[in-house]
Amino acid sequence: MSKKYSIGVDYGSLSGRAVLVDVEDGSILAQAVKEYTHAVMDEYLPDGITRLGPDWALQHPQDYLEVLEQTIPAVLKESGIPKEDVIGLAIDFTACTVLPVDDKGIPLCFHEDLKSNPHAYVKLWKHHAAQDQANRLNAVAEERGESFLKRYGGKISSEWLFPKLMQIAEEAPDIYDQMDRFMEATDWVTMMMTGQERRNSCTAGYKALWSKREGYPSNDFFKALNPKLDHVVEEKLSTDIYPLGQKAGELTREMADRIGLLPGTAIGIANVDAHVALPAVGITEPGNLLMIMGTSTCDIFCGTEEKIVPGMCGVVEDGVLPGYFGYEAGQSCVGDHFDWFVKNCVPKSYQDAAAAEGKGIHQYLTEKASRLKVGESGLLALDWWNGNRSVLVDVDLTGLLIGCTLQTKPEEIYRALIEATAFGKNMIIQTFEENGVPINKLYACGGIAYKNPMMMQIYADVCNREIYLSASDQTPALGAAMFGAVAAGKEKGGYDSIFDAAKVMGKVKDEYYKPIPENVEAYKKLYAEFKLLHDYFGRGENDIMKRLKKIKADARKA
Repeated sequence: MSKKYSIGVDYGSLSGRAVLVDVEDGSILAQAVKEYTHAVMDEYLPDGITRLGPDWALQHPQDYLEVLEQTIPAVLKESGIPKEDVIGLAIDFTACTVLPVDDKGIPLCFHEDLKSNPHAYVKLWKHHAAQDQANRLNAVAEERGESFLKRYGGKISSEWLFPKLMQIAEEAPDIYDQMDRFMEATDWVTMMMTGQERRNSCTAGYKALWSKREGYPSNDFFKALNPKLDHVVEEKLSTDIYPLGQKAGELTREMADRIGLLPGTAIGIANVDAHVALPAVGITEPGNLLMIMGTSTCDIFCGTEEKIVPGMCGVVEDGVLPGYFGYEAGQSCVGDHFDWFVKNCVPKSYQDAAAAEGKGIHQYLTEKASRLKVGESGLLALDWWNGNRSVLVDVDLTGLLIGCTLQTKPEEIYRALIEATAFGKNMIIQTFEENGVPINKLYACGGIAYKNPMMMQIYADVCNREIYLSASDQTPALGAAMFGAVAAGKEKGGYDSIFDAAKVMGKVKDEYYKPIPENVEAYKKLYAEFKLLHDYFGRGENDIMKRLKKIKADARKA
């Protein structure tokens, strides 16, 4: 019997990546990347005329299909593996990334008469223009004493499904009426491959208020939000939710011809990029937190019981691994944080010096910053350049840097921004532990985790925990491929459960980061100051950030 392989496709914020994986040991034989043609649309629609408002972030669903059409043939060609030996495929996505489709599953933005309507497009996870709707949802839920609210730390984010759907109902009621379904992009792409709608329990649980035990909130609640949302679940969503690890269906002949695989190839239930990564590092037990570090950071781990933690993104039964309660938290701005600084604040002299040494600017700044002692710069920052996801759940918070003088250097600011994300991580960990959810070990994956040893050491020192790295530099895609192998099943050469797959396909590196005692003590002082600023600006004592944001919005309208 010939060896068998599976494919995982990881859809990120700017590109999609496919990996072809040996199901026997989890080794990646080939990978390919497709940058999205339309990238992130945050200023204009593709027509170049329709301008978007503040905090908008859209994408074009055609880009997602192009990823399949280009990367899957590429990994088959690179590896030389015949398509007959590929037994399964599954995908993961950034979430909550949602789009309206018609009764044939066609995105509304594909309709010629709707191409200039922003609400017809995909709303990316970091679309924050529905904050007013999120605020109202939270207020109504709290006033009514809705039980679901506690499962999400007491606050629903504007990044989630219902605030985005509310925004469409209020700002574009014609789009709301025309849509047959409002879908997570990960479910839509899977439906495009199989011809069958199979909504996954992960996005339903974490992003759409669904519970395995209670279902969705009552229709009375949705009607209280907006009369147009009367019967919204039945009319625009679905009560049919499928658990992770199941088979979504089989690849249709039409799609098989487009992407170069055999018709009938098993397709796994769709997943989320962060959640799919946990088994890819071999985590199958509770209490081990995985940081998926990229433009933002998502924290995923499992517990044996449901606890209510302020500011968590959610706790979902079977939401990550069957039999456990999956917890999610995160930070909205990590890699984006550093990229913003490099693009906007680093002088040409530094860029030239980096080029002269044959180094990228991030590497150059990191090397200079690594020579600094803890606290030497006199700087402290808050990591809210893209709002706060956990534990404050407030996208209207903004960044802060304090302590600058005329002697402040770029590498000092760069390090302060990195430290800010580490302090934010420690705030998340402490909040969970203070509420009865223990965290034993830290794991990390994603490009930043591999490229920046200084940053990982800072995290180990600030959090005072050892940090283990995924053995794969494509952890979410590997995790998706593992679920593809599970969808195929043992009889076809795959696995009957994700636990079986994780035992042989998921791995961590041998080396890991240990806290440095003197740094741990030094960072305790800075963290105490961080916490003061965090609570002062983030918990309502001084709302200057929100007032400035309103002044900005008013000025743009003028």
